[in-house]
Amino acid sequence: MALTQNLNKGIIKKGPSKTFLNALSCDSCVNTNCLIKKNLTTISSSYLTKQKNNLKCKKGQQFIMEGAPVNGLFFILKGTVKVFRTGINGREQIVRFAKEGEIIGHRGFGTEEYYSIGAIALQDSVLCYFSKENLQAALLETPKLAYDMMLFYANELNRSESKVKSISQMTVRERVIDTLLYIHRKFGDLRGFLNLPLSRKEYADYAGTTEEQVIRIFSALKKEKLITSQGRKIGISNLDLLKKEINEHNYFLDS
Repeated sequence: MALTQNLNKGIIKKGPSKTFLNALSCDSCVNTNCLIKKNLTTISSSYLTKQKNNLKCKKGQQFIMEGAPVNGLFFILKGTVKVFRTGINGREQIVRFAKEGEIIGHRGFGTEEYYSIGAIALQDSVLCYFSKENLQAALLETPKLAYDMMLFYANELNRSESKVKSISQMTVRERVIDTLLYIHRKFGDLRGFLNLPLSRKEYADYAGTTEEQVIRIFSALKKEKLITSQGRKIGISNLDLLKKEINEHNYFLDS
């Protein structure tokens, strides 16, 4: 019910590519990194998991609209999502990429009335939706869940501050390399290529540069035999040299 009501408030973009599912049991969830799964045995009220909703999003489906009222949080059960916000002149700035077990929409949870970000599925995804009211009640009743949520926010703040520092102190080339290493750390390799195919524009929107600059830098990195490419797919040929190039910026902080 809660998720259906949210459609009318503009949180989930209407269209044929969304499908509501019967709520999947948290007991059978395999995402051990999910905060809800981790605290399943300590959550004192069963309504939190019994009243959740599940949503299936097709690739390209936007399920959080920037500026929509905050009514709850999404946990990724399956798939990959990009989180973004609109900058100057309507330009999209990608904040992060998220995968199974991660939370989407937390920046507006608690104090903000509207989502400051938007979120789009990069591949077919399944999301778990928990209402704001049920989550707040569970946090008040479950100290371990509240503690884990606090640590999650602390880590998110650290990552955000690290990214601000890197954007302000790195050259464009270094920011593009940092983005490649970030994708490699988070999603790994698949048959020699990064396990998250992105467009050149998406690389640019995360690195804070232009698509043209990304194309030029990728071309230079290929000539230096540091990366390979096949369409949208990018492979890292010499991981150690890429790390060395931005080592002074502590590339490993943003995981």
